[in-house]
Amino acid sequence: MSRDARTLRGASPALVREAIDDRDPLPGSAGFAGEVDGRLVRDVLGRQPLFSEADDRFAWSFDPADLDDPVRVPAGVVRGRCGDERVWTLLNPPAASAADALDAVRAAVRTSVRELDPNGLAVAFSGGVDSALVAAGAPDAPCYVAGFPDAHDVAAARAAAEAMGRDLRVVELAHADLERAIPAVVRATGRTNAMDVGIALPLYLVAERAVADGFDRVAVGQGADELFGGYAKVANAPDDHRVEAETVRGATREVIATLPNQLERDVLALRAAGAEPVAPLLHDRVVEAALSLPGPLLVSEGERKVALRRAGEGLIPESVATADKKAVQYGSLVSRELDRLARRAGFKRRMDDHVGRYVRSLIETDGV
Repeated sequence: MSRDARTLRGASPALVREAIDDRDPLPGSAGFAGEVDGRLVRDVLGRQPLFSEADDRFAWSFDPADLDDPVRVPAGVVRGRCGDERVWTLLNPPAASAADALDAVRAAVRTSVRELDPNGLAVAFSGGVDSALVAAGAPDAPCYVAGFPDAHDVAAARAAAEAMGRDLRVVELAHADLERAIPAVVRATGRTNAMDVGIALPLYLVAERAVADGFDRVAVGQGADELFGGYAKVANAPDDHRVEAETVRGATREVIATLPNQLERDVLALRAAGAEPVAPLLHDRVVEAALSLPGPLLVSEGERKVALRRAGEGLIPESVATADKKAVQYGSLVSRELDRLARRAGFKRRMDDHVGRYVRSLIETDGV
């Protein structure tokens, strides 16, 4: 590994220097973080995690477990000796015409998935449009799905893999898998709340199996829901109390702003299992194209991720492009089974944060 790779991930020093000089938030990478010329940097969407010691801002690591009291370096920041400067803020372009916006998304998505390096690559595959597009860019990579036997994601992945003629490997989960993996996930992410643990566990368990099979990189569809209007709260704007925006475009901006926090969790969980994540739908070119989408290409007549589904036409089967998708913690049934395990352990639903309490009880037992 080169010195640059040890101190900077996701981009070359030259590209980051140019992005700093131009204050360009989307310079053509899939995200970066690390040290350049004695300064700490983290890209505008926080696609690469970066942490420093609370009492020493220049004692840093990509892994919070390396530090005694880690705090995240904010996304979009360049940290120099004079302090933190927010150098990069996300573009806020006006909506493009429907035709131009769709052409841009189609070109960006297809270019990004087709640039995937197949060496050592597996695909996290739920049977939805996001992971199917990623899989289409790596036609020889095996696809993995994790879930309990009756999980929606397992059934959807089987149907999509059959339609696409893909090798699907099912990581069939049991309670023992969750109990074993929870300490590793908490150790990696530092999170014990039910939502974060429920999302991180399937990712960790898919990556763990892929690594056991000889793969060291896992391609994921992360970012698609945020960039392309995949959430119900976005589709229901302004009538959903979970968003403040008055429009679908505004609500999309709100959820994009949550990406640094979410991606930190996902990247750390995958790395804890020994796999390096690859997220082609979070490449700068895709982000830039998505930001110019008009509202009807985000959500239209109840259909979400309209532009992304259109981008898949001719690349993935229509049945897959239009398939319904559940959030991974629900589609895998991990959330349901965490609740069941918590209640069996005596943490009843009437208790505040009963699943989180259960998780923390496992951590105390494990000595994390």
